[in-house]
Amino acid sequence: MSNVAILQHDRNGMARASSGADFLGPVEVTAVRAQEVDVRLPSGASVAALLALGYRYEACVGDTLLVIGNGDGHYVIGVLQGTGKTVFAAPGDVELRAVDGVLRLSGDRGVELDAPEVSLRAGTLRMLAGAVSETFTSLRQHVREVLSVRAGTTHQVVEGAAFTQAKTSTLITEGKVAINGKEIHLG
Repeated sequence: MSNVAILQHDRNGMARASSGADFLGPVEVTAVRAQEVDVRLPSGASVAALLALGYRYEACVGDTLLVIGNGDGHYVIGVLQGTGKTVFAAPGDVELRAVDGVLRLSGDRGVELDAPEVSLRAGTLRMLAGAVSETFTSLRQHVREVLSVRAGTTHQVVEGAAFTQAKTSTLITEGKVAINGKEIHLG
């Protein structure tokens, strides 16, 4: 059995294996186009391979892909070592569910959500973070029972007016209390 492939050139000048040479194996990407890539076969020949993955992959030069093909064409059927972006896109609503299990999303460099609206519903919500930074145009919170904050130090700056209303209020300190204002109205 011979491992020699007879090469032909297609209309773009790319080398193509003749119909008698079947190929399945890893290849390196040498050039990228919209729906296909140029790859270098182990023989050294360069061929065009159509992306035939079940998802969108934006290949990069230097990626190692799994290609199958013959003289009729070559097709990318897997990504062995990739640096490009993978996109899972579907029309309409998409539901991702772990039946009788836990769904975990993780990213080595982060997880991002981007949408015009995000809804979160949970019986219990737990958040654990080293630091939290929030920026809002407007924030409204409605707590039906208890709002409890325990902090080492609090600092609040209000650029406009501040208003607090309660049926009763208690301020307890171990040290001094300072009230500084041009006018102080009691009662």
